[in-house]
Amino acid sequence: MCIRDREASRSRLLAGSLLFIAGFSAVFVSFGALFGGLGRLLLEWSPVLTRVAGVVVILMGLSFLGALPWLQRERRLRHRPPAGLAGAPVLGVVFGLGWTPCLGPTLAAVNTLAYTEASAGRGAILALAFCLGLGIPFVLVALGARRALMFSALARRHAPTVMRVGGGLMIALGILLLTGWWDALMILSLIHI
Repeated sequence: MCIRDREASRSRLLAGSLLFIAGFSAVFVSFGALFGGLGRLLLEWSPVLTRVAGVVVILMGLSFLGALPWLQRERRLRHRPPAGLAGAPVLGVVFGLGWTPCLGPTLAAVNTLAYTEASAGRGAILALAFCLGLGIPFVLVALGARRALMFSALARRHAPTVMRVGGGLMIALGILLLTGWWDALMILSLIHI
């Protein structure tokens, strides 16, 4: 394969990965905005709903730690989008709607935070940050970065540790929501801005 063909192949792979990311980002950002907007509508119930959200985030953290295996059941959509660049965003949407088990607890925590923020815009921004964190490795692999592949192998080796740390952080966040400390921290952060 000549250099020009390799570059064309790399460009096509990069375009495909960006379209795939755009597909799942459309789903996740829409959910973030929806949950943020729902939070705005239910603002008067905020103290109760924030505590319920705290319990949900704690459950998701426990799920991340493997303590609640029934929350990690997998459901798959069986739709196969067309191959090629036209199918990449469709595949991203299907991926986003599929809520793969590794994303479920984290995405639930993101949407819970969007809900407690009571703003569709903030919910969308939280979901967009989630999408960037999820999408950047796809772009790095598409670019052919060997370091991205080495990082992928490193991440697989350390997945149990990452899951434990992530689960612990989610439980801590849930406790902050449940006790009302999250609201206090948000108020303090606004005062210092």
